Amino acid sequence: MNEKLAINPPQAPGTTGRIRKLLGSFHVTGVFWFRLHCWGLSILPGWGVWVINNLFSAFFFIVLRKIRVAISDNLEVVLGSCGWWQRQRRIWLTMSTFAWCLSERYESMVTDRPFHFEADGQDVWRDVTSGDSGLIVVTAHVGHWEIGSRLPIEHGFRRIHVVREQEMDPKAQEFIRDLISTTSGDGYEVHFADEKDPSFGALLLAALRDGDVVALQGDRPRVKGQNASVRLFDRPFDLPVGPAALARAAEVPLVPVFVIREGRLRSRAFIRPSIMVERSSDRDADIRRALQRVADNVEWAIRKAPHQWFCFRNLWPESDES
Repeated sequence: MNEKLAINPPQAPGTTGRIRKLLGSFHVTGVFWFRLHCWGLSILPGWGVWVINNLFSAFFFIVLRKIRVAISDNLEVVLGSCGWWQRQRRIWLTMSTFAWCLSERYESMVTDRPFHFEADGQDVWRDVTSGDSGLIVVTAHVGHWEIGSRLPIEHGFRRIHVVREQEMDPKAQEFIRDLISTTSGDGYEVHFADEKDPSFGALLLAALRDGDVVALQGDRPRVKGQNASVRLFDRPFDLPVGPAALARAAEVPLVPVFVIREGRLRSRAFIRPSIMVERSSDRDADIRRALQRVADNVEWAIRKAPHQWFCFRNLWPESDES
């Protein structure tokens, strides 16, 4: 396992704890930016959103050097080598697209602007929802990934358990929890993954056996969690074993779903063929095979929309490219 990733998960910007402590709520991961962004979108007209997104994208493009380098290095693995200007273009497109996806997430919650959503793979969805058993929607930090958890609403599931990564700022975490709970209705329950809570897995397992849906991101290792090594773009990559282990225990399918942004307040969900985790005498091998299939689907989504892959830490430093 890559110890760097286990200690500093790749979803977190590469800054030190000292800087976060010094800046507090005003750090890039702090609640100030969450509240400001949400409040601004609730009062701005459509053209104002365009102005603000470009201003903030430019600001963060200038000040977040480590993130610029991480985006460039990761995309070089996907898209190949390029010159300096092309690297800047890749970084800008990724940061700008992230700003739009983040803004439109809030807009879908705090405004009445219509959000156009279509789905490919309806036949797969019909197959996995034809019975009474639960299922796990597994996605990645690509595009409008949070919207993928809304797919089950139309199919009458009792509840949807949305599992999110813990935020670096506890106040930001509570802000997000309250916002989602307020705007998503009683059918949603938001959980922030807590590896220290031994009852967390049991809670999700019981929900699946009751026919509920668990929606989570399966593309990032957990801090101090159990991870397995797979291949992504033919390079070593750690994935958390939790989704596959949970699916195996509950005997429910993993359904990869990726929601790609296609334009202003417009996105398309790609529902990929479901993955059933084998139940042989070798549990670890069963889980590794399933996780490799998850990684293959994540790679498919990244190749389809490379500038909608929101990973802001260098995944493959030179010393790890073996």
